[in-house]
Amino acid sequence: MAEVQILNSQHPAIQYLCKKDKRLAKLIDMVGEIEYRTQPDCFARLVRSIINQMLSNKAAHVIGGRVAALCGGSITPENLLKLDREQLRGAGLSYAKADNVLGIAKAATDGSLDFSNFPTMSDDEVMKELTHLRGIGTWSAKMFLIFTLNRMDVLPYEDVAFLQTYAWLYKTKDLQPASIIKRCKKWKPYSSIAARYFYYALDMGFTKKAFHFMK
Repeated sequence: MAEVQILNSQHPAIQYLCKKDKRLAKLIDMVGEIEYRTQPDCFARLVRSIINQMLSNKAAHVIGGRVAALCGGSITPENLLKLDREQLRGAGLSYAKADNVLGIAKAATDGSLDFSNFPTMSDDEVMKELTHLRGIGTWSAKMFLIFTLNRMDVLPYEDVAFLQTYAWLYKTKDLQPASIIKRCKKWKPYSSIAARYFYYALDMGFTKKAFHFMK
């Protein structure tokens, strides 16, 4: 069952991040309280992460809805395996994505992918398990860790939206992974929470204006 999570100035993680990074503290203050629901349906979320690849939010929502409709309203391995790649192609997936989601459905039914093990696995172990699947790369695996498993210390420096806010907040063009990892090391063990605020800032349009910071 989905649980509501609330992030605000009273949350220990927010207090920690604000103390460690003053620019991030200003951003957190601009965004304000965040409320989100955990997403317990691992399989459906993983399928949607493949659908979402290289698509706008609007297009991903439409195609995801079509796939859910084909599945009778519930994206499960059993329902997906009743479909073929042509039906999924008709819903808007590429043939490659259709093959990938069908492959994940097969893995989930034959036991080679067991979501019940994930709660006791480390982030790296989950990443390794997921990236063995066709169609799941580092980006998809990190999004799954943050938004489905609600892991607290994932730094999504591969993500375009994250990088856009990062460049704006720190007024930098240096988007090399090593540089980002070094700067954001101070966020540990709450990198995912900082990333969530980055996404909210982008969605709220803050990055369209200059960021003013006074030490």
